[in-house]
Amino acid sequence: MKGKYTEEFEARLRKHYDELKWLYYELYHSDEQAFEYFCGMLNQYYEDRPAYLKESDRYRESHPDWYRGNDMLGMQMYAGPFAGTLKGIRGHLDYISECGVNYLHLMPLLLSPAGRSDGGYAVADFRKVQPELGSMEDLADLAKECHDRGMSVCLDFVMNHTSEDHEWAVRARKGEIEYQQRYFFFDNWEIPNQFEKTVPQVFPTTAPGNFTWCEEAGKVVMTTFYPYQWDLNYANPTVFNDMTANMLYLCNNGVDIIRLDAVPYIWKMLGTNCRNLPQVHTLVRLMRMACEIVCPGTLLLGEVVMEPSKVVPYFGTLEKPECHMLYNVTTMASTWHTVATRDVRLLRHQMEAVFALPKEYMFLNYLRCHDDIGWGLDYDFLKSFGMEQVPHKRYLNDYLTGKWYGSDARGELYNDDPTLGDARLCGTTASLCGIEASEYEKNQEKLDRAISLDIMLHAFLFTQSGLPILYSGDEIGQLNDYTYHEDPLKSDDSRYIHRGNMKWDEAELRTDPETRQGRIFQALRKMEKIRNTCGVFNEKADTWILEPYNYHILAIGRYYRGEKLIALFNFSEYDETAWINEVEDYRDLMTGEPRAARAVGVPAYGFVWLITSFRNEAEET
Repeated sequence: MKGKYTEEFEARLRKHYDELKWLYYELYHSDEQAFEYFCGMLNQYYEDRPAYLKESDRYRESHPDWYRGNDMLGMQMYAGPFAGTLKGIRGHLDYISECGVNYLHLMPLLLSPAGRSDGGYAVADFRKVQPELGSMEDLADLAKECHDRGMSVCLDFVMNHTSEDHEWAVRARKGEIEYQQRYFFFDNWEIPNQFEKTVPQVFPTTAPGNFTWCEEAGKVVMTTFYPYQWDLNYANPTVFNDMTANMLYLCNNGVDIIRLDAVPYIWKMLGTNCRNLPQVHTLVRLMRMACEIVCPGTLLLGEVVMEPSKVVPYFGTLEKPECHMLYNVTTMASTWHTVATRDVRLLRHQMEAVFALPKEYMFLNYLRCHDDIGWGLDYDFLKSFGMEQVPHKRYLNDYLTGKWYGSDARGELYNDDPTLGDARLCGTTASLCGIEASEYEKNQEKLDRAISLDIMLHAFLFTQSGLPILYSGDEIGQLNDYTYHEDPLKSDDSRYIHRGNMKWDEAELRTDPETRQGRIFQALRKMEKIRNTCGVFNEKADTWILEPYNYHILAIGRYYRGEKLIALFNFSEYDETAWINEVEDYRDLMTGEPRAARAVGVPAYGFVWLITSFRNEAEET
């Protein structure tokens, strides 16, 4: 190996070489030729990496916690609905900066077939941008300007499958065995039927089953998600090599964070549920090492939709890490459960589980995203309060779609399965909080309450350790967009209700404190600035749950380097009291006024941030 590569690349490769080779050989049966090709491919992408990105890599290598500060704030968006094109996003970077955002998550924008894209998650070419959005050069230019402004860029990497229109799939349909081996093709239904005995269905109502008959090839192909999304066979080293190359190509075009989409699904084995198999972790570890060799400034964000205790393996270990960050999906779902029930006990239980995890584990936290809300709650815990799974899910969906008497929430169901009594939920944060219904009724009292709930939920988001991310439009309380019902390519997917076009005319109202847009925008900016400047929001802070003796109030404590925060969140539509009794002298972070942390009154759907300092007594090192 010595002398074969440049000094920098060789040093990085040497650091990982033994483990890289061992894992690769274990997974691919000591395929020396494939491994040598893999190493050569890594070197090629290192050589092709732009100089400014290499410089950024070196800085981030020497500052490995660059993404962990409490000044980090993300925003997630679809390029088209937000600004029409990638160039359009560049034209709105001042607005994004004004929002306090320094982590920009661009939703899928690679080439996908119209009407069979699953929102961009059926990729036909990993190296081409959807033409109406721009080009790969436009993506690289946007990323470069983001970097110049101190922003990092995240992009989805759909690694479990390709579109049936991808070149590999087209050639597989024509009967080329080499390309059929990149997927899961079967001559008849015998083996697929055996898989079906143990593999759950992802979308049992809209896309039942895990296999599809391919008429042109005369064979059965595995399609876990939708019939037009063909699962890749990662047991074939060519698939892993080429998909890693696709990932590194995106990195070399300025992408800082790779969101590994549906990562638990990427290894298939007969007789299992084809989820979270050990080989998945080997693949993610190999990809982590590939990034650390070629582009060490890159982060891996794992999309793993499970409770925190079960997603932990995707962090790897401190010695052999896998993902840098994971989604905190269960806290998001538990939050909306709490909105519907006004009872914080499940959310409290959820937060206790998160707080018990090592501080090295970093979560990406959010209230809403591009996807639906799935009710993957701790039903064993809820059962102790008499809540049974099926009727409770029905209640949550009835409440958050406004069917429940007295509810002002306005959402829609997704993948409703009457047989199982199950459905997921869609809607913007503002509409689920009741803002849409209040404005429709022109009821100012209701509107004030709904805006308070929206702001309180964001305060809770900012109080959690990790990286908070906003869904574009939430910063101005954007409402549901029902026009998708009129689009034949979207009408059967209710997730488009919260994927509407950015309302730029409404964004113009963000400085007017008399408007819904201004009230939410200004409140969020104030909280973001407080979070940026107060060390107690640092992700290394000690965190715990306090007992407020009130099931409507969630009480969280944080401590970091001599500062202590008491955060109280009222999920009730009535004023409530947190029966705490903290002896120190506190200050209200939102008003700046002194305030005792004893029997604290919290207004309906309101929150309180109280802070005290021990810095005269504690070391500040």
